[in-house]
Formats: sequence, C-alpha cells, structure tokens
Amino acid sequence: MKKVAAALAALALVHSTQAAELNKSLLARAEKAKPEVLKLLGRMVNIDSGSFNGKGLDKVGALAAAELQKLGARIETFPASPASGHNIQATFTGKGKGRILLVAHLDTVYGDGTAASRPFRIEGHRAYGPGIMDDKGGVAAAIGALKILQGYKDYAKITVLLNTNEETGSHGSRALIEKLAREHDVAFNLEPGRAADGLVVARKGSGEIELEVTGKAAHAGSASKDGKNAAQEAAHQLMQLSDLGDEDKHTTVNWTVIKSGDRSNVIPDRASMQADVRVMVAEEFDRVEHDLARLSANKMIPETRVEAHLVRGFPPMPPSPVTDALAQQAADIYAELGRKLTLESSGGAADASLIFAAGVPTLDGLGIVGGGIHTADEYAEIDSIAPRLYLLARLIQVYGKGDQLPR
Repeated sequence: MKKVAAALAALALVHSTQAAELNKSLLARAEKAKPEVLKLLGRMVNIDSGSFNGKGLDKVGALAAAELQKLGARIETFPASPASGHNIQATFTGKGKGRILLVAHLDTVYGDGTAASRPFRIEGHRAYGPGIMDDKGGVAAAIGALKILQGYKDYAKITVLLNTNEETGSHGSRALIEKLAREHDVAFNLEPGRAADGLVVARKGSGEIELEVTGKAAHAGSASKDGKNAAQEAAHQLMQLSDLGDEDKHTTVNWTVIKSGDRSNVIPDRASMQADVRVMVAEEFDRVEHDLARLSANKMIPETRVEAHLVRGFPPMPPSPVTDALAQQAADIYAELGRKLTLESSGGAADASLIFAAGVPTLDGLGIVGGGIHTADEYAEIDSIAPRLYLLARLIQVYGKGDQLPR
C-alpha cells in the first residue's frame, strides 16, 4: 500500500503542475448521453427495490444488465443470500494493463408502494423519486460513462458490481465484493455525489447494538409487584448507555428503536432496543463492545435478564494519502471542465470501506450530484449528469493504462 501511495502521489503531483486539456469529444458524448441516462433512471426509480424486495431488485438488475450487455459486457449473477435478489457482475475485457472496479447498489430504503406513490418526475433542473440518488443514480452513471467510452479498450478489465443489499450492510455481497476487490488495481464507488459537487474521501464504520431484556409478566392493576418490568429495565439501560459515544473520537451511539409490550394493563416481560453505532477508527468498535458489556451488567431490576451485543457492519474508511492522490487526480480532471470538486468525510457507511479494507485504492461519491437521500424529497441535479459522466470516464481512461499502479 505504501508503494501504491507513493506512485499515486507522484502522479497527482504531475497532474497538479500540468493539467490535461479538455477532451471535447468525450464531453460532447457525455452531453448527448444525458437524455438516455435520465430515461434509464426514470425506469429504475419507478420500480420498488427495497432491500427485502427480491422481485423488484431482480427487475431493476435486469434493466441494468441489459444495458451493460449491449455495451459488450459478460454478465454473471450471484445469489445475495441471506439477502434478497441477485448481485450483478458485468465484465469488460480490454487490451491494456489497468483493472478497474466500479461498484453501485440496486437496493433502496423505501418500502413497497413508494414508487407508485412518488413516481419519477422532473421539476426544473431536478429529477425526483425514491432511490434516485441512493443509488440508482450511481447505477445510471456507471452505465452512462461506459457508454460514452464505447470503442475505448486501453484497460485490462473493467468490472461493474451491482449490489442488492448495501442498505442493510452488504452481508449478502461482502464475500463477492472482497474477492473482486483483490482482483483489481483501483475502485470507484458510485455512491451519490455530494450536494456541494464533491467526492467522499473518508467514511465512518457502522455497527448496531441489539439489547434484549427479559422480565416477568403480571397484571398491571392487581398484581404489578409480581411482575418484573422489562420496559422499565430497558429505560434504565437506555439512560446509562446513552454516553457510549465519544465526541473527541467522532464515535456516535444513537438509540433509535425501542419496543415493549402490546397492552397497557400487562407488565411487559420483553423489551428490545437497537442503537446505531458509527466509528472513525476500528479500535472504537472494541471499546464500545467492552463498555457495553460492563455497563449493561448494572441492572435496576436485578431479577430481569439483559443481553446486549454489538453487531459490526462496515469497517471505517479512514483518511489516507492513497485516497488523497486519487482525489487529486479527480480534481484535476474536473478542472478540465472549469469545475471544482469538494472533498468530504461522511458519517454514512458504504461498500467503499470494504474495498479499502481489502487494500485497494478507492474513491467514493462518483455518482450523480443531488440530495435529500433517504427522504421523500430525494433529488438529482440534472445538470450534474454530463460532468459526472465525463469525470468517471476520464478516471477510467487514466487508470485503465495501469502504468501508475504497481503490480
């Protein structure tokens, strides 16, 4: 990784002192491709593909696979068990040296029926719809960039991976992602472009705390003292575990789901809580896990049973000179258009972290620019489509040659 960092840093220095000229032909193709990208985006957005909707995921995947196959890709599908749907792997073979991995995901956070209630629409310079940014815009951007590169073969291999379960932690795709990462020299993750026209150069790792309390049921009116109130113990646990985060280390622990009981006249014998955990450094997972066990043993109602454990999700993608060099290259390419990239760290977790952890140089946030992710107002900036296609296509051209990355 140190050799990679040095090579990429040297390349970035060259480009910062002598920026490349605008590829007018490529930009013209990017502008021409914009209506097709919007049309494909609309078709995908109008299909429900929540993480648990296998039929919807496969339907969107089939649309994307058909487009990639038209461009000459070899298509393979892999079950995403224990998740839903099938992961799509599209492989292009060229004549150069560089091996490039493009990653996007098909699943959204929206439930069935959302596409019908909020279908794709265009208002002014923005397009709206569930999942339009996260991450169907990324899928469309990958296809669009490869379309404007038709005829370009100065790469050894380009692989497009479309994941069906990123929103739930990529547990059904992790092995495939890690395998493909090791087979490539550089990876570009097509998560949404940031609202300030930026890329993501660092991400927090994610996890989840699951806490279960078992008590004893009783009649709330006539025999409440015979019960052991699981809800009350859960409330105690929530209060004492509310400080598990560490602001100085950018670790957050937020309790988000609490469930107990279904009748007001029964002392509940069960309660459960879930918390979202985000860390900037992997060691914080160990610290949170240790403190969780130590603190949860302190019960307010001794006769209850409390079980708490941390489920680790995505690892963190910390700041790195390797990523910085990739970002500098991207910034130089964007400068060809007279545009400036912003570089951001994100509290959100993504597949880029898995690829980076596998030792592969990774740049994230290369999808279409927009905002309102995971909300009813999710939108894509239409005017960002052509510049983002150009950026991704030029990155493929630069790293497809493979000269700057050691074997």
